[in-house]
Amino acid sequence: MTSISSTGRGPVSGLTLEYPMSLGVFDKYEDAQKAVDFLSDREFPVENCMIVGTDLRQVERVTGRLTTGRVALAGLVTGIWMGLFVGLIFALFAPSGDAFTTVLWSMLFGAVFALVWALLGHALTRGRRDFTSVSQVIATRYEVLTEHKFAQRARDLLVELPGGPGSLTHRPPTPSQPPAQQPPSAPPQQPSAGPGGPQTPPAGPGHRPGPPDPQG
Repeated sequence: MTSISSTGRGPVSGLTLEYPMSLGVFDKYEDAQKAVDFLSDREFPVENCMIVGTDLRQVERVTGRLTTGRVALAGLVTGIWMGLFVGLIFALFAPSGDAFTTVLWSMLFGAVFALVWALLGHALTRGRRDFTSVSQVIATRYEVLTEHKFAQRARDLLVELPGGPGSLTHRPPTPSQPPAQQPPSAPPQQPSAGPGGPQTPPAGPGHRPGPPDPQG
């Protein structure tokens, strides 16, 4: 895979599409790479595709404690290697009898310089970072894009990819659930008579009021 970097603020030529359309979103880069490789095997013009990482986050992995002894040892080893490299270059132009001495003195000077530099840098932190770690910026999602004029063709091909976005694109819609039926409401009750009066039973279906009582 060829990676291109740029320090400019504008879009990089070759890393943009005119009218990009999404073919699918993947949680892993390997899945997005598999989709593009699948299109390439079907002779799709993959030069019109892009893999874009979104939702970036920084992950820092703590590898261990950082003590003064470890700082001094790391600086000493680094200085010896740098001194050896510089000494070998100087030895090419030194007299034959002084080549070994030149390399030895270069390694000694490099070790002392790197040791002092490492201890000085560690002292300036004032104990605020007494651990070693490695960090990396990663994306949580990867989206595959292509030009709009090739989007439908790519989707048709990705339908054949097991577990690909095409299988989700052409998924039949699920039928909607029928609305829940409301229970029938109770019939309204007749108002009751006052205290001591006769209670009037509620009228049922098909009931007709009788003639008035003549003694009333």
